[in-house]
Amino acid sequence: MPRRGTVPHRVVLPDPKYNNRNVTRMVGRLMWDGKRSLAERIIYDALDLIEQRAKRNPIEVFEQALRQATPVLEVKPRRVGGSTYQVPVEIRGDRKLALAMRWLIASARNRSGRSMSEKLAAELMDAANGQGATIRKRDETHKMAESNRAFAHYRW
Repeated sequence: MPRRGTVPHRVVLPDPKYNNRNVTRMVGRLMWDGKRSLAERIIYDALDLIEQRAKRNPIEVFEQALRQATPVLEVKPRRVGGSTYQVPVEIRGDRKLALAMRWLIASARNRSGRSMSEKLAAELMDAANGQGATIRKRDETHKMAESNRAFAHYRW
């Protein structure tokens, strides 16, 4: 992170199948060791499974899952006079989406199931319905920020 100036953001191209930028971002987050084609296959298989099971447009389910999983507040440690306080702060737009995607993928990886695409599909459907480990993680983050609201005046 540079001390001066801001880092220019790369423009993320929409994915070829669904023409959606968030799907491309999700592929990038899911990818390990530069294996983009494998990550794309996992995501596309998951979206196909969602279409079969939920009988809905998979992109709508995906976007709804992202909206449901997106946090608004988080806590950041702030040292004041020798003690560290957990100060609640609002999250900016890019980080909100990044956290939501990271939580969705982590929850899918921790699920028990056959393949990663099945686990991801199940996690996305659960998140879209307001259930699952990802939603629990978001609620936990919000609860932590709410309980430390007394330290909000230390915000910088």
